[in-house]
Amino acid sequence: MVNHMRMNLLALVLIGLIVQNVRAQNCGCSANLCCSRYGYCGTGDDYCGTGCREGPCNAGASPPTTSDVPVADIVTDEFFNGIISQADDSCAGKNFYTRSAFLEALNSYNQFGVIGSSDDSKREVAAAFAHFTHETGHFCYIEEIDGASKDYCDENNTQYPCNPNKGYYGRGPIQLSWNFNYGPCGESNNFDGLNAPETVANDAVVSFKAALWYWMQNVRPVINEGFGATIRAINGALECDGNNPDTVQARVNYYTEYCKQFGVDTGSNLTC
Repeated sequence: MVNHMRMNLLALVLIGLIVQNVRAQNCGCSANLCCSRYGYCGTGDDYCGTGCREGPCNAGASPPTTSDVPVADIVTDEFFNGIISQADDSCAGKNFYTRSAFLEALNSYNQFGVIGSSDDSKREVAAAFAHFTHETGHFCYIEEIDGASKDYCDENNTQYPCNPNKGYYGRGPIQLSWNFNYGPCGESNNFDGLNAPETVANDAVVSFKAALWYWMQNVRPVINEGFGATIRAINGALECDGNNPDTVQARVNYYTEYCKQFGVDTGSNLTC
């Protein structure tokens, strides 16, 4: 079953994001804001403490270390093909998702998988691909099953108003959903997310860009809290706190397997 993402104010509070302080990934902050280790603008220890890159960083704060292992060397042909080969030949995603499309999308999100040690990089890649695998059924699904029959329009969001003729159901490796995700994701990746959300299902590079956009915006800030925190950031309201333990365990199993393939330990706090 392909799960869809829900992002609301409660979830944002739970994962510790202060949206009004986040200006853009990779920073470019105003003078009074710090650029965090993960490339976001804000104040407080999460932004101005360990790993602070620029701005009014706390005394003694050092820039983040970066891995010397390219993501392309982690996501090898063997690794990628080992996932997609498990999808049936009849799957729409079988001839859509490719390693080359992922690597091209990665050019727009070059902070993914490079912060911290080489083991940190491998764990982040393992976490992302665990979610990709689960959300798409080993890259079988491009769109959410029966998604067109579901309503993912938040009419209270006036910044990104819904087009009544479009559906904002799950698409891509993390099943991007809701108008308040499609709108800003499109702005960041040069497509019209509100009026052409189907682009995420029609262009494999955009599809991976959408997944990486969501990851960098909502998952990367909690990556150091363990894999369980990444589950909460993606689908917490539907799966965490005992709501769907089988699905949580399925994600954990993929993550554990990929960490094993990469030769790194999983870290603690695997569930949510």
